[in-house]
Amino acid sequence: MTAPISLGLHLLLGVAGGIAVGGGVIALFIVLDMVPRLAQLTSSYDKVHWYEGAMVGGSLLGTMSDFWNWKIYAGPIAELGVGLLDGIFVGMLAAALTEVLNVLPILAKRLYMTHYLFGLLMAMVCGKVAGSMFDWFVYQR
Repeated sequence: MTAPISLGLHLLLGVAGGIAVGGGVIALFIVLDMVPRLAQLTSSYDKVHWYEGAMVGGSLLGTMSDFWNWKIYAGPIAELGVGLLDGIFVGMLAAALTEVLNVLPILAKRLYMTHYLFGLLMAMVCGKVAGSMFDWFVYQR
């Protein structure tokens, strides 16, 4: 008789944890204004529902693939494509977070580097790329 109670408790805790994590991710996307900002930058306001659907579908597919340990062996070209899409997502998330916090304009103003803001951005991007490449090709081996 204890097994159904234990199963029910596990089910309840799993659903509650999923709702908490999902709510946190959605709250982060809302606070960062990712979808409206993306539509504004790409001048594609009519595609906002596609962006939202892609975010929800990607979250659902990612959760299912992690939960059921899906594995896809598609070769290095497919890995390159997935890695590129992952990098785009992480870069957009980092850019949105930076934009919300207004870190770069404040940093440039305090360091008297407003004329060199583009160079500062490029240095940060190149540093991030170099660090990722080092991690990918050297550290992980």
